[in-house]
Amino acid sequence: MREIKIAVVGNPNTGKSTLINALAKARLQVGNWPGVTVEKKEATLKVGDYTLAFVDLPGAYSLSPFSLEEKIARDYLFTERPDVILCVVDSTNLERNLYFVIQLMELEIPLVLALNLFDEAQKLGYQIDIPLLERLLGVKAIPTIATRGEGIEELKSAIVEVYLQNKIPNRLSYGEDLEEAIDRVRLQLLTLNPQLEASLLYKGLLIKLLEGDQELISRLNLKFNPEEIKKYLQHIEKVHGEDIESYLTDLRYGLATGVVRQVLHKPEIRKITFTERVDRVLLNRYLGIPIFLLMMWLLFKVAFDVANPYVDFVDETINGPIMKWANVGLEFLEAPEWLNSLLLHGILAGVGIVFSFLPVIGVIMLLITFLESSGYMARAAFLMDRLMRSFGVQGKSFIPMLLGFGCNVPSVYATRVLEQERERKLTIFLVPFMSCGARLPVYVVFVSAFFVEASGTILFSLYVLGIGTAILLGIFLHKLIYRGKSSPFIMELPPYRLPTFRDLRVHTWMKLRHFVIKAGTWILAINVVIWVLLNLPWKPNNPEESYLGKTGALLAPIFKPLGFGDWASTASLLAGSLAKEVVVSTMAQIYASEEERAQEETLNLIEDLKGIVFNFGAKTKEAVYNLISTMGIATLQVEEPEEAKGLIVKLQEHFTPLSALSFMIFVLLYWPCFVYGIAVRAELGSFKLYLQAILIHTLVAWLVSLLFYQVGRILGF
Repeated sequence: MREIKIAVVGNPNTGKSTLINALAKARLQVGNWPGVTVEKKEATLKVGDYTLAFVDLPGAYSLSPFSLEEKIARDYLFTERPDVILCVVDSTNLERNLYFVIQLMELEIPLVLALNLFDEAQKLGYQIDIPLLERLLGVKAIPTIATRGEGIEELKSAIVEVYLQNKIPNRLSYGEDLEEAIDRVRLQLLTLNPQLEASLLYKGLLIKLLEGDQELISRLNLKFNPEEIKKYLQHIEKVHGEDIESYLTDLRYGLATGVVRQVLHKPEIRKITFTERVDRVLLNRYLGIPIFLLMMWLLFKVAFDVANPYVDFVDETINGPIMKWANVGLEFLEAPEWLNSLLLHGILAGVGIVFSFLPVIGVIMLLITFLESSGYMARAAFLMDRLMRSFGVQGKSFIPMLLGFGCNVPSVYATRVLEQERERKLTIFLVPFMSCGARLPVYVVFVSAFFVEASGTILFSLYVLGIGTAILLGIFLHKLIYRGKSSPFIMELPPYRLPTFRDLRVHTWMKLRHFVIKAGTWILAINVVIWVLLNLPWKPNNPEESYLGKTGALLAPIFKPLGFGDWASTASLLAGSLAKEVVVSTMAQIYASEEERAQEETLNLIEDLKGIVFNFGAKTKEAVYNLISTMGIATLQVEEPEEAKGLIVKLQEHFTPLSALSFMIFVLLYWPCFVYGIAVRAELGSFKLYLQAILIHTLVAWLVSLLFYQVGRILGF
């Protein structure tokens, strides 16, 4: 069976991700591009006697790259040379998309256009002459509606057809001067590189030499005479009054405009679209930001209110029936005491308390995905651009920061949309001050212990404090270290769309799986290490005499001015520098070792299974009630599970309300986690910047907590 290698490309917001999901269904494989952390999606399908191997390239506006994603797309197309290119085109914005299509035609590879969002174009009254478009460009064009799966089969057939016919796109004329320069460059390369075949010197490659794309040229290892090429460029600039880059841009847009005029017919009376009507309100200079803040408040309220009952369900199930039957199994196998303690109290209890917060993080990711797919997030970045510029970044930086409320690690990767290296570094340093989902377990436990009546206010204040700290630190770093003018903010505002259930499911899982993998690997390993350190020398009479206790006691004086200078809280923070989720699980292990509890439990598997099912039903009912309730945030006001109550009692013995707030502030602001560090190292490629980030976050957390605690003491709290 013969394989056809297909590169899937397109501008952002053309529905490319939806189309590749519709093509791949359950066969989509997700990995990373070699050497970078950008996601790589692949899928393999069988069509007749052929295997279609799709590679989904990152969204790009041009093959003259400005972002990391565009570089990946360019490098793959020029170095891998796929058999067919599938370009996803937004039918409602044909001219801008054809600018990219014309660059793809220069590669002289069989090209298929998926005219996506075709239903939206029809609603606007647009009529596209598809046969004429195919003749003018020498490509195959298929109308598609990816959200409904329409046009998918026709697309597969078209790919096989252009492959069998080796249908090369038409070679459009770029004017006498540029065409002459291209021919001379071709002749020069054939002379200096005799091993090259003339067919490999396609138009796109020759234009790259004229553009001076040194990074790509070095990859292709071509010999050429730069002085001769410089003469060609000087001639073009002299004749046309602009450099080669500007000349090519004008020329390509001119060709795109000419094609659109022939193939696209719009109604004489233009309709005011739904998107334009909504944007009059959501992008209003006075109402836009208040509406956005209300939207974010609703997002977190709905997430907490809906997910909290399921948090209790997971916690109660793990610490109830699962823990009980795991203990029974270990006793039946006559497991030694150390293994029993490790598996039950080190692994199951530690990882279980982290997994219990999976529902909250999952719902937040789902709602953020909904806002992204609907088109609202791009508008949020537009609204926040003016504020972001006050501390040296632009509106695009807002999106990584907003993602930071879910998890700081994907936020680091999301900074790739920023063109300036200075803006990327500054945004990466500020992202951790956005309170991620991993900090929630700490807030929930401490608020339940000390601030039940003001739970909503305390939680809201922590998020605001994180944002305020990011703004102040951003201004400071912008003035002293990362100086410079922010790049112009240019971002497409896509039309509002209702996301499909499949898209929500796929993209939410892609965001959530990071947390699941982290809980199953790093957090599991950290809990094992904590258990070992807490139990060595073997079974100390006092946990403070363990290795963990001695380490915590050694560092405790550093935190004494902050109000929580005991060994247990210090050891928990030390573990939390690896993963914030283990702050609570470490405390649970420490305080559990101080007081062993014996409990008589009846064994009845059927009753336990019934209890799990009935409990799930009760929690679902509670979630529905919370959702429709008009009362305040219900998340932190429900009854705590039994396992959490024991920890809460211990916290009330070791903390005061003031020191508890100081502790939460430190958790909010200090180094987020070990995996964040890995992401920073991978993205910035510098160990020095990695250490700089650790220093900045820890120092800021210490100073803010110190200020809060000492001022609180002076005021008599």
